[in-house]
Amino acid sequence: MKIIGTGLSGLVGSRIVELLQNKHQFADFSLDSGVDITDELKLKKAFSQNQDAKTVIHLAAFTDVNEASKQTNDKNGLCYRINVLGTENVAQLCAKNAKYLIHISTDFVFDGKKDGAYSEEDQPNPIEWYGQTKLWAEEKIKNSGCRYLILRIAFPYKAKAAATNLEPRVKLDLVRNIKEKLENGETIKIFGDQIITPTFVDDIAQAVNYTFKNQVEGLYHLAGSTSLSPLELARKIAQVFSLDSRLIEEISLTEFMKNNPRPRQVKMALSNKKLESDFGLRMKTIDEALLEIKKQLVI
Repeated sequence: MKIIGTGLSGLVGSRIVELLQNKHQFADFSLDSGVDITDELKLKKAFSQNQDAKTVIHLAAFTDVNEASKQTNDKNGLCYRINVLGTENVAQLCAKNAKYLIHISTDFVFDGKKDGAYSEEDQPNPIEWYGQTKLWAEEKIKNSGCRYLILRIAFPYKAKAAATNLEPRVKLDLVRNIKEKLENGETIKIFGDQIITPTFVDDIAQAVNYTFKNQVEGLYHLAGSTSLSPLELARKIAQVFSLDSRLIEEISLTEFMKNNPRPRQVKMALSNKKLESDFGLRMKTIDEALLEIKKQLVI
């Protein structure tokens, strides 16, 4: 199967290609291949040159939350142009060319105030610009008329950079960042009063492969099976990789936010029960995934 992909050189996209390239052919729509999703004419030309691809996976996004915050309410800013206008261009061309669209969204569409895990039925309420642009992107897709699947992921992580070396070195995910700092003997100050739901990218790839084959439509949370604090995550990483947990220092997000103007979500547990019940797709727990990463790093 030929798949059009945007953002294939990113943290998630590069691993999807790495794991599925023997099963599918990927057409890379990126600045590297001369395709800018915010340029409607160039994107239209790229679509016309790939009529044999019936599926599009849209991963390209402006994901620097801190930088996005500086662009708040700026619809000429890169964050809005990529996340909203770029997505609208992709969705409209999918509708015109009868292509099935898989859109990767985020848990940041929620406000982080819910006690318990967010389900697909919960009403989004973004509290910062990145999340707001991603919610608008979801709405652009729903209104485009194309056949679509929206997958919300959260704090994706994997074993190592892609073998292609396309992934920017600076974009370490949370797990690799913690692990690397502990290996270097650095002290880590990390939140003990925040809840997140880290998601193993290999699981994302397998779920995406399922959707390629089955053309699933709708909205699903594609998140890990463990919600925990960053502090608990750091301690688990230290334990699995035999690193010094004494380097891990607990700090309070509540206290941190008093001196930091950017809004931050506190309770970001995400439920993947709908994904599992509808399709039998099981996402790994953090313990299972860390052991799998350890195994991969030995190879």
